[in-house]
Amino acid sequence: MSVSQDIVATYKGPRKVFARRLAMGLHEDRLLAILMAGCALAFIAQMPVRAREAHLTGQELNMLLGGSLLALLFMAPLLLYVLAFLAHGFARMFGGSGGSAQARLALFWAFLAASPLMLLNGLVAGFIGSGFELTLVGGLWFMLFLWFWISGMAQSYWGKE
Repeated sequence: MSVSQDIVATYKGPRKVFARRLAMGLHEDRLLAILMAGCALAFIAQMPVRAREAHLTGQELNMLLGGSLLALLFMAPLLLYVLAFLAHGFARMFGGSGGSAQARLALFWAFLAASPLMLLNGLVAGFIGSGFELTLVGGLWFMLFLWFWISGMAQSYWGKE
């Protein structure tokens, strides 16, 4: 399946999609591509927010976008690698039998699979601003992200469906 079809299928059954992704093999180049695609979509989600901020504060848009680019495409991948390493250690402490590459795939895939709601969150933040709507969409994104991540970790460390 294509990545976009897998993202849609993840909303129906994250463990099944994750098992298929695991069966494709754990190659670091694929893991990095998944991570960078998620980070690129996170950057795109920040564009309406930065445009709103530039309009309201009078700051230069290019400077705001440059800061977001640096944070999301250069710093976030490093932090996500560290988070995946910590999740691997946590899973191993509780009897999991997966490897660190499986923890990276679980985290990176969850981040990419939840990106449609991340994009919606950026639109809501950019066009509506802070308020109940933004909190609702952000909370929904975070809950889906956790569901996908925990499902992936469970599939890779503790077995089958």
